[in-house]
Amino acid sequence: MRVLYGMLLMLLLLVVAGILFIYSGFYNVAASVPHAALTRWATHTTMHYSVEARSDAIRVPNLDDSQMIARGARTYEEMCVACHLKPGTDSTALHKGLNPPPPNLTEEDDWAPAEQFWIIDHGIKMSGMPAWGESHADKEIWEVVAFLQRLPELSEQQYIELANPEKEGGAI
Repeated sequence: MRVLYGMLLMLLLLVVAGILFIYSGFYNVAASVPHAALTRWATHTTMHYSVEARSDAIRVPNLDDSQMIARGARTYEEMCVACHLKPGTDSTALHKGLNPPPPNLTEEDDWAPAEQFWIIDHGIKMSGMPAWGESHADKEIWEVVAFLQRLPELSEQQYIELANPEKEGGAI
């Protein structure tokens, strides 16, 4: 019985210490200060496994349709470039100011299409990534995912032609 009381006391002390830490203002929440390595690892790992678990049941449509990819490119140009960049752009004011920094989607990543769909649809808490599913149909989100499959291999000129068809040819 003494062990049980000891464990309960330890739990109570941890809860009180946590509450004191929260109300102390000790932790710096400024976006201009990088996360500690442990915080960065914990949040990224939690996010990765959460997305993986929640995207398992998502059925991926055919993402090879050129019109679907072109529509996704235009949507990406309108909604995503400021944070996730485009070929030929190293950074933007918004990209620089976010913490954690958003991934540069012009580079290869390790997210499967179903996971990309889930992230775009639901967003990521405390990262600046909005839940686009609140304002966009699944079809539109899949168009962006289809485009993301091609983005890392696009040159700057190919991107311009695809994302801005009124300026260029607009074909893949």
